[in-house]
Amino acid sequence: MQPLVAVILVGVPLAWLVGFAAYAYVDAPNYGMNPRKWALISFVVPLFGFFAYIFEREELDYDPEEDPYAGGDDGRTGGFAVHESRQGEKSLGPAGTEADDGDDADDEWNDPDGVDL
Repeated sequence: MQPLVAVILVGVPLAWLVGFAAYAYVDAPNYGMNPRKWALISFVVPLFGFFAYIFEREELDYDPEEDPYAGGDDGRTGGFAVHESRQGEKSLGPAGTEADDGDDADDEWNDPDGVDL
């Protein structure tokens, strides 16, 4: 086997794995994670281990107080996350039709006329 081919087939992927493991080892203490464990996982489980570290790291960093879409206790969104640019718009009903805003208070299912169940 030619030395250049050996470097390309073995050396480059091995360098990537070492780089992923080194990044996980250096970055893990910033998030209170075990650096040796995540470096080993990043090295032994190619590519998936590194992405598992990245996703696990992001889960530990979440703060619902800073999330503008975490839910609405302010009464404006009714428990749904609504972007602030859409706050004043009228709600949509089924299939994109305009929703009734209480015209028929006794009809809780908004059945069409003539349907009585």
